[in-house]
Amino acid sequence: MHSTKKGGQWYFGMKVHAGVDAGSGYVHTIIGTSANVHDVTQPHALIREDDGVVSGDSGYLGVEKRQEIREDERLSKVDFRINRRPGSIKTLGVGRSYDRSRESRKLSTRSKVEHLFQIVKRYFGCRKTSYRGIAKNMNKFFVLFGCANLVMCLRAGRTEELSACGAYPITVSV
Repeated sequence: MHSTKKGGQWYFGMKVHAGVDAGSGYVHTIIGTSANVHDVTQPHALIREDDGVVSGDSGYLGVEKRQEIREDERLSKVDFRINRRPGSIKTLGVGRSYDRSRESRKLSTRSKVEHLFQIVKRYFGCRKTSYRGIAKNMNKFFVLFGCANLVMCLRAGRTEELSACGAYPITVSV
């Protein structure tokens, strides 16, 4: 974890990068890094074999120019749909409503990722990480995001996916 001192107070931080399936909204990959690692360095580890389109926020701008993406044959074919920075959207002008609506559609796709972080923070109370190291905190996050997948599954009424091969149907009201 990365430590920094601000006005005599020490702060320790880490980031969790999540890969989420756009269709189902389930987390398939999470990676933990220290707080000073930039977002654009992690997408190659989050992208699965069957991903053709990847959405991301403005922290991932320029990901297609990275060496690990360009050199990998599979990753170089992925369509990256990265949001612009908020300041550049404001300067588009009145006649550029198409670009604004396109950015809005990208944001709605990305909201599935943010929704899972909301479940982890609000339902399971994980708003702050303790200073135990990235490996121990990531063990906690693996369980929390697995539980968030279960909450999403229950909300959608997909109880067959929870039971092993549908042999034991689960009836839970949330």
